[in-house]
Amino acid sequence: MKKIKLGVIPGDGVGVEIMPYATQVLDVIAQVHGGLKFEHSWYPWSCEYYLEHGEMMPKDGLDQLSQHDAIFLGAVGNPNLVADHTSLWGLLINIRRGFKQTLNIRHAKQLRGITPMVINPNGFDLIVVRENSEGEYSEVGGRIHSGEDEVVVQNAVFTRKATERAMRYAFELAKTRKGHVTSATKSNGIVFSMPFWDEVFDQVGKDYPDVEKRSAHIDALAAFLVSKPSEFDIIVASNLFGDILTDISAAVMGSIGIGPAANLNVDGSYPSMFEPVHGSAPDIVGKGIANPIGQIWTGKMMLDHFGETELATQLLNIVEDVTEAGIKTPDVGGKATTSEVTDEIVSRIKQLT
Repeated sequence: MKKIKLGVIPGDGVGVEIMPYATQVLDVIAQVHGGLKFEHSWYPWSCEYYLEHGEMMPKDGLDQLSQHDAIFLGAVGNPNLVADHTSLWGLLINIRRGFKQTLNIRHAKQLRGITPMVINPNGFDLIVVRENSEGEYSEVGGRIHSGEDEVVVQNAVFTRKATERAMRYAFELAKTRKGHVTSATKSNGIVFSMPFWDEVFDQVGKDYPDVEKRSAHIDALAAFLVSKPSEFDIIVASNLFGDILTDISAAVMGSIGIGPAANLNVDGSYPSMFEPVHGSAPDIVGKGIANPIGQIWTGKMMLDHFGETELATQLLNIVEDVTEAGIKTPDVGGKATTSEVTDEIVSRIKQLT
């Protein structure tokens, strides 16, 4: 029996509502597999936890999570309770940096039964490989003076090691798919980091002569992602650019509520973390209509991570069967509740036996 020890952090808002359904789906598909079992440990770390304890997670939180094979995260943030920069850096980014989760992988494709927000979707299927440890989200900088003399400096930090790591992962991934990598740049406006990014991309690309490569400026790339997403296979991007592009690609699918993501520790020295793209959605909390697909698809990416690719493919196919049958939450044009969508997915998984 293959056991996967899972650290589960529902987080805030709809994350708390969706997580039990997503873990149920994983448990049921593991039962169908027969040789797989998830062992869950649940952690209540959230904005409410912060209000009670003065921190988003306990000081030994990373030590606790390090005992697991993977982390399954829901959503982080409730700006009505805790400032976003406090909640984000206190939990999500704390885990990403502490566990050296240097790559963020986000998949976007045209799902059957969901109308994409694009005129010419043409069956798009793309993955964004985002450098996840430095770039524009570095902690280098500071503030000095106050009032009209106040000065703020925020430094973007790019290392050759991290930049090349993201690009090599992107090229290797492209070899298993359509064989095309697009680099997100802005070297015509950002005069040091982006020309460096372009140079490394060209150098790494020479090691992959069978993979087509091109660079596109981030502003144009954002427009192309909306107008012609089917032209892309793998996009590799810096931390900030990747963050923006993946919210766009999730929205293009039809709802940001269906986008999955993985934060990967590439050498296995720490657990990787799997989280949906969507936030805590305080506007629909308690209504029972939050879309569970983002969290479930994230679980599919986790199955891929552990080598259960056939099972993962079956799960995503079932999700699409359900959406194609019209069983959808309101954000993607349906009338079903969170539980109704999940129940149908679970029912169809059980039919695999």
